[in-house]
Amino acid sequence: MNKFSPSEGKPAGSTARSPLPRAVLVLGLTSLFTDVGTEMIFPLLPVFIASLGGGAAFLGLIEGIADATASLLKLGSGLWADRLPRKKPLVVAGYALASLVRPFVAVAHAPWHVLVVRVSDRVGKGVRSAPRDVLIANAAPAGQAGRAFGFHQAMDHAGAVLGPLIATGLLGLGWSLRSVFWAAIVPGLLATLCVSVVREARVSGASESSENVAAAPALATQSETPSTLPARLKHYFAILLLFSLGNSTDAFLLLRAHDVGVSVVAMPILWTAFHVVKLVTNYFGGQLADRVPRVALVIAGWSVYALAYLGFGLAKSALHVCAAFLVYGLFFGLTEPTEKAIVKDLAPLALRGKAYGYYNFVLGISAIPASLLTGAVWQRFGALAAFGTGAALAGAAAIWIAAWALAGPRLA
Repeated sequence: MNKFSPSEGKPAGSTARSPLPRAVLVLGLTSLFTDVGTEMIFPLLPVFIASLGGGAAFLGLIEGIADATASLLKLGSGLWADRLPRKKPLVVAGYALASLVRPFVAVAHAPWHVLVVRVSDRVGKGVRSAPRDVLIANAAPAGQAGRAFGFHQAMDHAGAVLGPLIATGLLGLGWSLRSVFWAAIVPGLLATLCVSVVREARVSGASESSENVAAAPALATQSETPSTLPARLKHYFAILLLFSLGNSTDAFLLLRAHDVGVSVVAMPILWTAFHVVKLVTNYFGGQLADRVPRVALVIAGWSVYALAYLGFGLAKSALHVCAAFLVYGLFFGLTEPTEKAIVKDLAPLALRGKAYGYYNFVLGISAIPASLLTGAVWQRFGALAAFGTGAALAGAAAIWIAAWALAGPRLA
């Protein structure tokens, strides 16, 4: 018997591939435009903050507080979504707020101004994330949750490919950083338009019962209206928390690239190449997550993460850090759609909003300690020690999740 089963392993369901539902496709376009706007700004943010007088520690503080704010709201919106007959209004509100606020980084004249804008942006992300994941999970065809989430993440990264390219082109035309930031409002408005036309799928418990029982036998004994999340899912979240404590903001990677010789103009190009890898691997990784043991993919992804982080710490040239970025991109394709598919496998239908709220909360609440830890270790002991710490935590999490999978339903 495959020890990386049941639910977190190879899922049940038909192997036939039906077209993805319209809701999944439109939500994918929404993420594409959203990330175009986000990534026109983010690769340039570390250098912009430095020009305002902020160092590595303050950069970590900005990103940590912003992500933690989003995480708290993701949990709240997930709990709220389970009480609402429709999830779409929360999703639309979240995308609209972030799209309108994000370009105001252009008026920042001190590092704390950037903090205010980033936190406001992340409020929108926090409001929309959990209910959006519920929309995708509910719309996904039986046995194809990995594919649906993989497509969504691939479109997200497609936007992250286009965003830096647009920023590079505008900078090449002589636009200032602040002008590029203002231009990010255009894709944000397109994202808001897309999400406003999404049709929310209606899913009953009966329509999903056969899939959930086949995919997660340990959940079959639960009542039809559970009030708490399964113990096995909570254990899974604890493992994700350990990993996330070593997963600091990617802004540190851009700072590292700048330190070893990557120019400001080349930074968006590097960020684009990184997201091309994420795009391709998420698309195929999502499909793979529906066919092979999911925990095995997570272990592989976390192992790649550890190797990439060691590469960032050991890098001595621009070529080295560019290679580390490309390896690092593989980690996302192996883990992003897979982790979310595992949540669907283990979460009761009535508590999906809560489950995805906790999932996003766990990944983000560690943002402040993770980013502050990396920034502090970097300033005190150097880049190798900072990235080595992240690699060690990823390795420990990989060992823990392997033990969790081998223990099987006894943890449920």
